[in-house]
Amino acid sequence: MYKALLKPLFFQLDAERAHHLVFDNLRRAHRIPGTPALLRQLYDFQHPNLEREIFGLRFRNPVGLAAGLDKNAEFTDELGALGFGFVEIGTVTPRPQSGNPQPRLFRLPQDEALVNRMGFNNGGATAAANRLRHRRNQNLLIGGNIGKNKDTPNEQAAADYVACVEALHEVVDYFVVNVSSPNTPNLRQLQEREPLIQLLQQVQERNKALPTPRPLLLKIAPDLTDTQLDDILLIARETQLSGLVATNTTISRDGLTTDAERVTALGAGGLSGRPLRQRATEVIRYLHQHSGGALPIIGVGGIHSAKDAQEKLAAGASLVQLYSGFIYEGPSLVKRINQALV
Repeated sequence: MYKALLKPLFFQLDAERAHHLVFDNLRRAHRIPGTPALLRQLYDFQHPNLEREIFGLRFRNPVGLAAGLDKNAEFTDELGALGFGFVEIGTVTPRPQSGNPQPRLFRLPQDEALVNRMGFNNGGATAAANRLRHRRNQNLLIGGNIGKNKDTPNEQAAADYVACVEALHEVVDYFVVNVSSPNTPNLRQLQEREPLIQLLQQVQERNKALPTPRPLLLKIAPDLTDTQLDDILLIARETQLSGLVATNTTISRDGLTTDAERVTALGAGGLSGRPLRQRATEVIRYLHQHSGGALPIIGVGGIHSAKDAQEKLAAGASLVQLYSGFIYEGPSLVKRINQALV
């Protein structure tokens, strides 16, 4: 029904407007008695063979929602009813910010891809934490994807990430440090070896000082070279990271079938969806092989089918996340993947 009826209607609207329409109506429907149970019956699939224990957490299934769709932790109950094993909120910053000017989210249907330059638009870490305290489904694992405010200089970035950890640590199950988004000026400079070590050491020091330290992961770009990936593995070991998220969106436009002039006219932003599948899998495989399988990896990028998810897991991912595939394929994708894995 989604692909035949709803998706063509939503795709007639501006992408960001359609996003708000879909999730606002999902929230309204979820408040109707009986709807949560109906959604679980339609989309949730549970089986003991799907359970995973990764970085000390028990996941009921390995299919999660990537950061970016529920930036403000507004829909975790609804998303849990759609069968996700975990949901990653954010990217959250210490202070609220509006993000980049609109329009800032675009579809490339011919490539089953998205281009976004959202710019960490969110209501701030405190607001997200308050929502998570009052969610109904306290059993759904929640990841907190954290970043810095746009006006925070890179030299002071660690303080922003630490502030997010302090605000969210009681209400999330793991953290993901996001220094790989292409949509915040100069943010990717923090992926360089020395700045990244300093940042992660400060965040980890504060995390470990808390009564309930959380697994700390790093989300990396697909545009890194093998040498940079080697550095990431060394840094992960040195800063005692619990895992990696591979990968974020790409700044590359290689291999697109959409008219090049139209792609250029859309402007800057991170590309996600099918065109990212192969590169994301390559990065996962490289990290898995060169770490000897010692570092858990959440695989994300171009997962539009059960086969795509299995490819990521076979390459060395412990868990997978959906973003663009969820938009193009609809909520049944989660169930199809889990059924195929069993």
